[in-house]
Amino acid sequence: MADPVIMQKDGDVTTITLNRPEAGNRQTDATWAQVTQMFDEAAKSSRLILFKGAGEDFCLGREAMGQQPSTLPEAYAVRDRAETIFNLYGAFRNARVPIIGVVQGRAVGLGCALAALCDITIASDRARFSFPETAHRIMPTIAFSALVDRVPRKAATFMMYSAQEIDAHKALMFGLASNIVPANELESAVATLVDHLKKMPIAAVLALKEYARAAFGMSTQGATDFARNLHATVNSYSGMRS
Repeated sequence: MADPVIMQKDGDVTTITLNRPEAGNRQTDATWAQVTQMFDEAAKSSRLILFKGAGEDFCLGREAMGQQPSTLPEAYAVRDRAETIFNLYGAFRNARVPIIGVVQGRAVGLGCALAALCDITIASDRARFSFPETAHRIMPTIAFSALVDRVPRKAATFMMYSAQEIDAHKALMFGLASNIVPANELESAVATLVDHLKKMPIAAVLALKEYARAAFGMSTQGATDFARNLHATVNSYSGMRS
């Protein structure tokens, strides 16, 4: 049986691929916990992380999406299960290196949340994005929490309340995607971006992620002061000139 998730390393570029194309790359909670560990490990020794899904779709979410439990679990059990996903979100937000998501097809539920959490998301013009939780009688604040620092309020509330699927170009307008390219150019577009990041001094790659991770939650003055100090520190580093 093939591994449900594959991690490959090429120099200092790590690729993490969801590898259940026959199931739309849905994963169990146990596997999502492993994905969290993969991201934590890759972030320690990589320049960047590529995040992909095998087959036609990026990711259709959790294995148990829409399934009703036979017995209603206690609140703390529900909370413990939710921590698996919150920890996964944390791995994306806290990684010291940029995460590039590659969305070729559908990104649904948790899959859509992860596409949003990537620092850069390159999508094909065939990509589709949705949060169908309310259609399954699920109150989707776990998914919603992934968007609070990524997507404007009106776009996020529309997606959560409506459960409607949106196309790639609307996803770009909403802030779920960074760039849209023709499906047959997706791989080359990603390769061009990766090649550019590989030519950058590693100090600059890491500093940009450090700034992005903190600055958007700061006051304008705080973000300006942080930029001033980080700029002086990194640009005076000898590694920027080698």
